[in-house]
Amino acid sequence: MSALIESSALTVHRPGTSEPVLAQVDFRIQPGEIVTVVGPNGSGKSSLIRALLGHMPLASGRVVRKRGLRIGYVPQRVQLDTAIPMTVRRFLSLPTRVTDAQAEAALARTGVAGLGARQLTQLSGGQFQRVLLARALLSDPHLLVLDEPTQGLDQPGIVAFYQLIEEVRRQTGAAVLMVSHDLLVVMRSSDRVVCLNGHVCCEGTPQHVSTAPEYRALFGAEAQGTLALYRHRHDHDHDLMPAGAHVHGPGCGHDHTAPRR
Repeated sequence: MSALIESSALTVHRPGTSEPVLAQVDFRIQPGEIVTVVGPNGSGKSSLIRALLGHMPLASGRVVRKRGLRIGYVPQRVQLDTAIPMTVRRFLSLPTRVTDAQAEAALARTGVAGLGARQLTQLSGGQFQRVLLARALLSDPHLLVLDEPTQGLDQPGIVAFYQLIEEVRRQTGAAVLMVSHDLLVVMRSSDRVVCLNGHVCCEGTPQHVSTAPEYRALFGAEAQGTLALYRHRHDHDHDLMPAGAHVHGPGCGHDHTAPRR
């Protein structure tokens, strides 16, 4: 299968400077995959997403998107003007009008059926994230892109949202590209993990990345706790050291000198 999006030697500079945010990043996502990008603050995760979507210029390298690719995007933040009334139903028709039946079907798919008449400002954090996902699904995307989709949610809300993403993938066949800091849930929900810190430090299956020295160096004690929980949940049917994963470039410890976003 050909990749939905593929980059080679992607390099991105900070706006208005020649300082790299990302350097020589090779990336691809195949149909039906769930791929999650992790990394510390300033590692270039959101910049990678914007560059892949064509929202950020490249300093060098290239990005190839499959012809006719439909993308549904859930941004990291949405600024709402509380002075302007906006129902969920109206929001779902921005910028492209959809029918009532389409809107209700999308809300039902994401577990918030019946909220069409509710004001956006009246929604809980979890409800709002599900409405954003419903809006992204209205384009019948080949690829869902989610940038820190669980920011502001509590732990049960985070787990429920990732379970929803897995269900959406099963129902629609869409690939999913996420940026996340929820390490344990990422390890349980992803087919492949890309560990980023100005460049690709390591990538592969969750089993491999959770044991990679580069991952442990980046996340320290949090990575160790993730590994212990991952082993506890999965050692009955998974090899923790599978083949087919890759480590890139120099080590990525906390003293890493790679440029940051």
